[in-house]
Amino acid sequence: MAVKLAVAAFLLVTALGAFIATRPERFRVERNAHVQAPPDVVFALINDLREYDVWTPYRFELAPGLSKTFEGPATGPGARYTWVGGKAGDGRMTIEESQPGKRVALKLEFFKPFAATSQTFFALEPEAGGTRVSWSMEGPNTLVGKAMSLVANMDTFIGKDFEKGLANLDAAAQRHLPSSGSASAVQ
Repeated sequence: MAVKLAVAAFLLVTALGAFIATRPERFRVERNAHVQAPPDVVFALINDLREYDVWTPYRFELAPGLSKTFEGPATGPGARYTWVGGKAGDGRMTIEESQPGKRVALKLEFFKPFAATSQTFFALEPEAGGTRVSWSMEGPNTLVGKAMSLVANMDTFIGKDFEKGLANLDAAAQRHLPSSGSASAVQ
């Protein structure tokens, strides 16, 4: 009887492992929103990593025991934001590409509690009354990610965070408008 149970358990684990291995190799999450400010105002908030705590849904300053540092140039390619400790673990964001008023591409690296690297992109398009902002993240779907996707995928895990972040970005961008400007004055 014990042998039959062991064989059944082995077959179940093997079948589950085979199924997990068939999950997608990569993930992609994307959200879009209208921001009531011109592209240059929105771009300035995204292209300066020191401004992230103003709008990001990941409020690292609220994590006890967390320290953060900024390295490299203040804005644009090479600007780096590193965090260590607390519940947020350890990680780093580095701006790799920056096209004023149009696009920012970042490398996002996590070191603890797990190692992972992904690319994050912000695309800005002028539209009536402001800017269409697209926030996306893509990367390899690790074995752990594939296993977790049996319960919920990356879109489920971070999609709502992106939506909240874009709403925060809209509010922050409106606060950064020149005092003579308003959302209705945005071209």
